[in-house]
Amino acid sequence: MAVIELKNITFTYNKNTPSAVCALDHVSLKIDGAADGITGLIGHTGSGKSTLVQMLNGLLKPDEGQVILDGTDIWAEPKKIRDVRFKAGLVMQYPEYQLFAETVREDIAFGPKNMGLTGDELNTRVLEAAKFSGLAPELLDKSPFELSGGQKRRAALAGVMAMQPKILILDEPAAGLDPVGRRDILGGIRQYAGESSTTVIIVSHSMEDMAMYCDKLVVMADAKVLMHRTCAEVFSEYQELISVGLDVPQITRIAAALAENGADIGADIYTVDYAVKQLLKKL
Repeated sequence: MAVIELKNITFTYNKNTPSAVCALDHVSLKIDGAADGITGLIGHTGSGKSTLVQMLNGLLKPDEGQVILDGTDIWAEPKKIRDVRFKAGLVMQYPEYQLFAETVREDIAFGPKNMGLTGDELNTRVLEAAKFSGLAPELLDKSPFELSGGQKRRAALAGVMAMQPKILILDEPAAGLDPVGRRDILGGIRQYAGESSTTVIIVSHSMEDMAMYCDKLVVMADAKVLMHRTCAEVFSEYQELISVGLDVPQITRIAAALAENGADIGADIYTVDYAVKQLLKKL
């Protein structure tokens, strides 16, 4: 799995103007898919997380610092930055609005075609990506605009998966979906991460989703990395999370309330299943 590292990254929007805003302030971070599993990125609006993910695939260039992908500075050869975007695939929030081709098949094939793939290899990429994203084969020859909201989301996701990036970065992949749609999309992403050699990074405001589908969390606040730890370690600091404008899973709040009332089942509660086990031990 790929390793991506930010070294002392600084980035300011509208630099050298009265409206300048520092989005990343000397940020250093290392994400290793093999060691970290799925990494979640959380932070309140304006914390720097969206800027950070755009740094990871070269959509933004840092004012200072380096972005290192598998040991190589992605900006060492600026003319080749397009190749980096094939290696670090970014699925933006509400990606279904970016669908444009006549058929779903053509839309999924767009990225791999730009990589130079043709024939059987291209077709295999499209079929495999559709399968991983949970998109039924019979939908491939339909117009993407005939699909439901959840199906459009899967088609857009498949378009990035078909490039087989070393790193898959997803910005709010389940935003706007109902609970079943969220479970299907995020469950499929978790399966994809387990069966492929792809490093997966998910950005979300849903603490329940982060708790259920991620292994480690990066917490952003005020243009800096506040924490980079396991889910249990991050959510055990729930008071600090709340102090920087973030929520915590509801079950974490319940565990904290129990502790305040003399029934301490642990500070590292972030899933219902684990809470049940701890409660049974107490009983």
